[in-house]
Amino acid sequence: MSGLIALLDDIAAISKVAAASIDDVAGQAAKAGAKAAGAVIDDAAVTPKYVHGFDASRELPIVWKIARGSIFNKLVILLPIALLLSALAPWAIPPLLMLGGAYLCYEGAHKVAHLFHKTDTHDSDKHTHPDSDGAALEEARVAGAIKTDFILSAEIMTIALSTIPAEDSLWMKAVILALVAVAITVAVYGFVALVVKADDLGVHLATRSNGAVAGFGRGIVKVMPGFMTALTVVGTAAMIWVGGQIIVHGLHQLGWHAPYDLIHDWSVAAAAAVPAAAGTVAWIVTAFCDGVIGLILGLALIPVATRVVSPLIETGKGAIAQMRKKPNANENR
Repeated sequence: MSGLIALLDDIAAISKVAAASIDDVAGQAAKAGAKAAGAVIDDAAVTPKYVHGFDASRELPIVWKIARGSIFNKLVILLPIALLLSALAPWAIPPLLMLGGAYLCYEGAHKVAHLFHKTDTHDSDKHTHPDSDGAALEEARVAGAIKTDFILSAEIMTIALSTIPAEDSLWMKAVILALVAVAITVAVYGFVALVVKADDLGVHLATRSNGAVAGFGRGIVKVMPGFMTALTVVGTAAMIWVGGQIIVHGLHQLGWHAPYDLIHDWSVAAAAAVPAAAGTVAWIVTAFCDGVIGLILGLALIPVATRVVSPLIETGKGAIAQMRKKPNANENR
């Protein structure tokens, strides 16, 4: 009997440890997801554009295809890379995170600049004005969305990895990253599915119901354009803010403390001036300063991207195309 009691005690102890581990994983996954908010919001804001112009019956299938591509990006490609970096080159994580932060700043600033210069030719906008129909266009849209998702997913996974304590075991990191990947993908594309079908729901309620329900449906239809605009604004602001925050923290980790310390001092002074809402005021000041830095950096990167990076990419694509054509030319001979 004493042996059975001892065994039950051991089982209870193991259960407590397992429960604590599950709580720890869930808590760290939630923290990591919150840190990646900027990229997540932008992902949710950008994706609905890829189903614009298609028949309503194809909207959810397209969202599902993009979601499958997104989960493949995160779990099959990015998660192993993140674990390898964590195990073999943890020193590379801050620079990579800053590179992703710079990309977020550039993307956000590019959208801000587009408000003043309507001649924008950014890649993401190539998918918003279809000039053809059919399966080929749908596949092109899905491929473009998955490519954009890969960049945002890489940033999300890197941010998530940076929030996990270095002393955690490899399996713990893998579980946390996998949980973040699945939770964010479900949240983003579940939200996107709701957004793209909201108009249809509104029309359905307005045409097949009466009274308050029909009025509610008409309200949905009227509100959605403004909601989409607001979502885009919030997504852009989040990109710039989070990108700037990543850059400031990255510089702080690499030894240049001035921007971080200055923003911290300003936020503390502002919080002291409004003690009734000290935490909120400190966050607002910090986010604003990070956002200003992110916007300045993003605007500075626009000419670099358009005049240096893009021409180099096009040159590389041209060289690859020429290399592919040469064997065909030899075969024709």
